[in-house]
Amino acid sequence: MHKNTTLLMTFTRNPELGKVKSRLAKGIGEKAALEVYIKLLEHTESVLQKVNTDKCVWYSVSVRENDLWNDDVYQKKTQVGTDLGARMLYAFQDAFDNNYEKVMIIGSDLYDLQPKHIEEAIKALDTNDMVFGPAQDGGYYLLGMKTLHEKAFLPKNWGTETVLADTLNDLDNQTIHFLETLNDIDHAEDLVPYDAFKKYLH
Repeated sequence: MHKNTTLLMTFTRNPELGKVKSRLAKGIGEKAALEVYIKLLEHTESVLQKVNTDKCVWYSVSVRENDLWNDDVYQKKTQVGTDLGARMLYAFQDAFDNNYEKVMIIGSDLYDLQPKHIEEAIKALDTNDMVFGPAQDGGYYLLGMKTLHEKAFLPKNWGTETVLADTLNDLDNQTIHFLETLNDIDHAEDLVPYDAFKKYLH
């Protein structure tokens, strides 16, 4: 049952050695990359906890019970689709089919993400069709909308520095609000600004 008209979603990979953060692992090794990924998930969860919305975690492989994501707080579903665009489209479609009025997805690899970013995004949807949180690498860490804009999910080179630009080119004339640009953590050098990750940089 809905408690709220806004749904906040995140995608997560089941945290297993050698299965997460392959670009980061090239710089710091698989074990360290897994530790960093788990810290990032914990940070993301702590941010989501502070925002008053319904919440859903979409798992890459299979739903886990009694993990970091509390079963009483989070709806849990398994991602469907061949690429990131298809998986996001499925998730947004599912949310709107369940009559949510504002739907957002956030990335789980941002140590800079704060509740204020999500609050700003929710508010922005009162007066805009869509909201994006741009990432420094040219992608985005947050995407929100009030109705399904399928063109946002058209095939493109996901995970490249043109993702946000390509997405904006595919859209029509939707009104869009942009949040502040944040640094998501994909490579070893992305860890440099953070004391919490200093020990992984030699």
